[in-house]
Amino acid sequence: MDMDTRLLRCFTAVAQEGDLARAADRLFLSVPVLTRQLRRLETQLGAELFTRSRAGMALTDAGAALAATAPAVLDAWAAALCSTRGAAARADRVLRVGFVTDGAEGLGRRSVAEFARRRPGWRVRLTQAAPDDPTGGLAAGTVDAALLRLPFPGQEGLDVEVLLTEPRRVALPAGHRLAAYEEVDFAELLDEPFVAAPPEAGWWRDYWLAADERDGRPAKVGAVARTVEEWLTAIADGEGVSLASAATARACRRPGVVYRPVRGVSPARVGVAHAPGAQVPQEVRDFVQACLAARDEPEVGK
Repeated sequence: MDMDTRLLRCFTAVAQEGDLARAADRLFLSVPVLTRQLRRLETQLGAELFTRSRAGMALTDAGAALAATAPAVLDAWAAALCSTRGAAARADRVLRVGFVTDGAEGLGRRSVAEFARRRPGWRVRLTQAAPDDPTGGLAAGTVDAALLRLPFPGQEGLDVEVLLTEPRRVALPAGHRLAAYEEVDFAELLDEPFVAAPPEAGWWRDYWLAADERDGRPAKVGAVARTVEEWLTAIADGEGVSLASAATARACRRPGVVYRPVRGVSPARVGVAHAPGAQVPQEVRDFVQACLAARDEPEVGK
């Protein structure tokens, strides 16, 4: 029997969350669509996988057996795809590089140019990260390296070189009481509602809420945003404030949103990351060296 891996992903999300709505949010699907996927999988297997109740989704014995093995199947399939695509890219002399929306700006362009100088005949394929993937594709294995905001979930399992450090800003509704300030002390923001990343972003979300700099006071979350557009809209509508990098403040302009320097929080950093280990391809190492060389070059016009 051929099995669609999308069905296994749907099953695994529900098994791990124990709740249809949370699993649907995680998969960016509607509950009815997710329900149809589960029924399709149960029909193919000829077994009921969940016992449904108001309390949530409980695994049956058959469901528990599948839940024990499905993650390994998905991991193996993802590894096979990554290996195949990586080999194809290398055969075409293409280096796949992910980047965050506001990552590194001119530094990224200079890094690509320096890599081209070091590796004639090679080209860099830049891919912008999905809004819910702060690893820029490294977690999924769809890129060879990535220019990323630090810190990010899973950073401890990768090799990372810091390329630049910049101050953070606070994004405020234009009519906010602090918008008239030239600079805002973070202590003034402790009781403000914040526009936050989704809970599944883990400590990356905590970093942008400055959780470590609140002296144990929990952050108030006024809204959750999964995309830059949602984030800007929530701030403009007065649902909360948010910390941002200086690069974000320059790149993400919108009527109704103002940015101010903020004291009392650590700076933001940008780094280049790649998979660890001694078997890292030389072209990836060359790109890292190109990034470090570009970091030390003065930017034109500055």
